Amino acid sequence: MQLLLDAEEVSRGLRRVAGELLERHHGTESMVLVGIRRGGVPVARQLAHWIEQLESRRVPLGSVDITLYRDDAATALPNPRIGPSQIPGSLEDKHVIVVDDVVFTGRTVRAALDALLDYGRPRRIELAALIDRGGRELPIQPDYLVRTAAVPPEHRVDVVEDVDGLRAVIQSMSAPSIAPNAP
Repeated sequence: MQLLLDAEEVSRGLRRVAGELLERHHGTESMVLVGIRRGGVPVARQLAHWIEQLESRRVPLGSVDITLYRDDAATALPNPRIGPSQIPGSLEDKHVIVVDDVVFTGRTVRAALDALLDYGRPRRIELAALIDRGGRELPIQPDYLVRTAAVPPEHRVDVVEDVDGLRAVIQSMSAPSIAPNAP
């Protein structure tokens, strides 16, 4: 197991992403954060915390379960664990920021987009992520990102939440090449 981001790096990176969101959107008006269950939810919570710290306003925060929207649901999920989606009202004409922990093939994000459209037609949907590990199968890229890491496809990147906060680890024995994103 190799540490990719410690709790302080995660916090600092999400604080930077919160600032980028506020700058691009000129505040929180019409903004909604939606974490993809399960890994994106704690990341979205911490991002919402930093937005509130910087803007002194809470941004609506929700979660979306993509289980039934996966393109492999019929073959890969013989006993799916379906959880609730908690969307804070209609997404009609909102600026929705979909939040995930790790972006890999793009299929999870595609499923989240399909699920979110059941809650209205947003004005715009953007993607924020903690880690982009490459390996895309679909043309989906994060708009806001804490770190890029080249991780072999056979290895996992897990985001762990503990008493110190969120941290990202690679479940492997080899060292990936890591490049922080430019602000």
